[in-house]
Amino acid sequence: MFRGSITALITPFKDGRVDEKGFQDFVAWQIAQGSHGVVPCGTTGESPTLSHAEHMRVVELCVEVAKGKVPVIAGTGSNSTAEAIELTKHAKQAGADAALIVAPYYNKPTQEGIKLHYRAVADAVELPIIVYNVPPRCMVDISIETMTALAKHPNIIGVKDATGDLGRPLRTRLAIGPDFCQLSGEDITDVAFLAQGGAGCISVTANVAPKLCAQLHDAWTLGADDDVARLRDILAPVHDAMFCETSPGPVKYGAHLLGRCRPETRLPLAPIGVKSKARIEEAMRSAGLLED
Repeated sequence: MFRGSITALITPFKDGRVDEKGFQDFVAWQIAQGSHGVVPCGTTGESPTLSHAEHMRVVELCVEVAKGKVPVIAGTGSNSTAEAIELTKHAKQAGADAALIVAPYYNKPTQEGIKLHYRAVADAVELPIIVYNVPPRCMVDISIETMTALAKHPNIIGVKDATGDLGRPLRTRLAIGPDFCQLSGEDITDVAFLAQGGAGCISVTANVAPKLCAQLHDAWTLGADDDVARLRDILAPVHDAMFCETSPGPVKYGAHLLGRCRPETRLPLAPIGVKSKARIEEAMRSAGLLED
């Protein structure tokens, strides 16, 4: 159902407020550049610091621009099951094509608690759900056994895997089958993840290099191995630069260099340092993303 380069969208701010026009212009640019899908209100969109009203508004703004052109996978996760249900219901009402739901963070639920959480959301809302497994941020890992049990629910259709374990997509495919949609959550592992059974990548780097990221996935689909390798190598330094400090600080600065937004983040994210700025600019310039 979902494939290719799917951008984990930044949320542009202007003087502390969501820049609604800037955001919609950014979504339109992503589509024009060839991105295969978009994710509003994920980690890269600074969802932890968006109010519920802002969160819902950003999803609505995204759907207005993208609906019918590329899929919209709305971030609707929370460490409160009731809040996750509320946000997922809104995403469906707004017209999103699916929901991306992160594992409950801070609470540190057991595997049984994880299953109960996702099933509660999936039972409450008739919308495709992609499970987001990101242990470094959530302190819990969704096991393959738990994922296999969740995949039996008709509304749970895939996973965004940010474990960094390249054995995971292969083992998951063998356990669940090829129809379970596996999307990488780690840009640097993108091609290797595809080779292990993945369908695409929910990408941070695509915020600043949407055309290159989309071209890589298009080349993979066509079996153009030389082009895949060339694009992989061009993008690798950019991937690393986008995570030189806590995301989305670096990628917002990169988008700022492209004139797409202000480099503004919300606390507790601090402005990135001078050395990081230089590294980001160098990586983007070497990839041909900035004019000399």
